[in-house]
Amino acid sequence: MTERNPTDAVVFGRDDLLPKALFEGVTTGLAWGEKLMLSLVRFEPGGDVPEHSHPHEQAGICLEGLFELIVAGRRYTVRPGQMYLVPPDTPHAARAPGEACTTLDIFAPPREEYKS
Repeated sequence: MTERNPTDAVVFGRDDLLPKALFEGVTTGLAWGEKLMLSLVRFEPGGDVPEHSHPHEQAGICLEGLFELIVAGRRYTVRPGQMYLVPPDTPHAARAPGEACTTLDIFAPPREEYKS
């Protein structure tokens, strides 16, 4: 994805997103502006994001399938249409237990390490 002025209105599709492999069975397509990042995450069946934390605020919505989200030790099953919030610096993990799943994660501010 090329550098763009964050004040420009930009419309793009899944194929325009910067692809990135996150973990085995977990990939994302990325787009970002000055203050937030969109991450279209695809979990293959059994895809797993190990527990981690980061200083970014994270919000999201499950688009297809379902996944397990563990936040600060508490387990949730997230289904299509359900949204979630993960506060900054909070340990969390995710996995798709038995079927493929697509989520949209939103980070503020953008995750610089995802841009490369």
